[in-house]
Amino acid sequence: MNIYLVGGAVRDQLLNIPSKDKDWVVVGSTPDELIADGYKQVGADFPVFLHPQSQEEYALARTERKSGHGYQGFSVDFGKHVTLEDDLIRRDLTINAMAQDEHGKIIDPFHGQADIQHKILRHVSEAFSEDPLRVLRVARFAARFHHLGFTIAPETLELMQSISESGELKHLTPERVWVETQRALHEKSPWIYFETLKDCNGLQATFTELDKLFGVPQPPQHHPEIDTGLHSLLSLKQASLLSQDGDVRFAALMHDLGKALTKQEDWPRHIAHETLGLKPIQAMCDRLKIPNTYRELTLKACEFHTHIHRALELKASTVLKVFKQCDALRKPDRFAKLLLVCEADAKGRTGLENTPYPQVQYMQRMLESCNQINNQAIIASGVKGAEIGKAIDQARLDAITQAQSLEKNK
Repeated sequence: MNIYLVGGAVRDQLLNIPSKDKDWVVVGSTPDELIADGYKQVGADFPVFLHPQSQEEYALARTERKSGHGYQGFSVDFGKHVTLEDDLIRRDLTINAMAQDEHGKIIDPFHGQADIQHKILRHVSEAFSEDPLRVLRVARFAARFHHLGFTIAPETLELMQSISESGELKHLTPERVWVETQRALHEKSPWIYFETLKDCNGLQATFTELDKLFGVPQPPQHHPEIDTGLHSLLSLKQASLLSQDGDVRFAALMHDLGKALTKQEDWPRHIAHETLGLKPIQAMCDRLKIPNTYRELTLKACEFHTHIHRALELKASTVLKVFKQCDALRKPDRFAKLLLVCEADAKGRTGLENTPYPQVQYMQRMLESCNQINNQAIIASGVKGAEIGKAIDQARLDAITQAQSLEKNK
């Protein structure tokens, strides 16, 4: 029995970046032998074991053969005869198909070290095309390593296009699509993930609502980049500079889905796109089983981003209405995220990336003025029943009016 460190841990070591997990491959053993040595078996599809002390994952070397559609359509062989190279050749990218033995020697049969040196994401073998999930994985790695200068090899992008055009992406489960996407949203350059899916014709099968934005024009005086799909990617890029939170980044990307529903004769204007976008967001979230935190923030960003952009012009009564409809008083943290999404939207325009966005601080000050209201004191004053809510709203309205007056006198 021989044990090798494999995959991301080897790659990250060569890139001199931290690696979260260590994965190991065991060659020349069986499930019974590992269990006898104290390993605990986990996973139903093929034998993966937890080390009795470190709890790190150890997998038997295996081969896979396509036997159906999608991510799980494989038959697996993990017999003692399977070699390390047999295991490595089934992996996605050359930079992920290296191993390290107990003496620190790198085993690199597919030239992953050379591709690291040349900053290339390249598939290992033609078997790459058997697993449609790899289209999303490569897009995610492109997002992870974009800042280091990595690009996808042309022949790999061609394979990704072939997989997309074959219809195989439609066989991926919603859970798998979202897992890869959520991880991509937390990478250093998440917009590259969606840009790559667009480049390989994979966006239509995964995020069709977003794909429909490309080619839809906007008024050039407000959006010098013109294309709504490009604006969405630019908004995600700005959100990535403002926040590490995946829901903020996702909402910035998806806030303009309603513009895909504008009639062509009305282009480049997009009247009522804020409300038109609510249904496609709901449909997308339902289809991909996207968590409610993402759904709720994206819906609020879609419906209220133009209100926030116009914050400095709004009447006190409209400001209070926005607070109530966004549930800002009960969920101030989510409202703070909404403001970041709106800032990303405003800055996600070619040439306007560094434009100040005072609306964030302004709306925060308006909300703080509402939070100064003592609800208990209002109740103690003798107001009864439905009049309590009206009295509280009036006090909040007065507070916002006073805060606006102070803003004008600055």
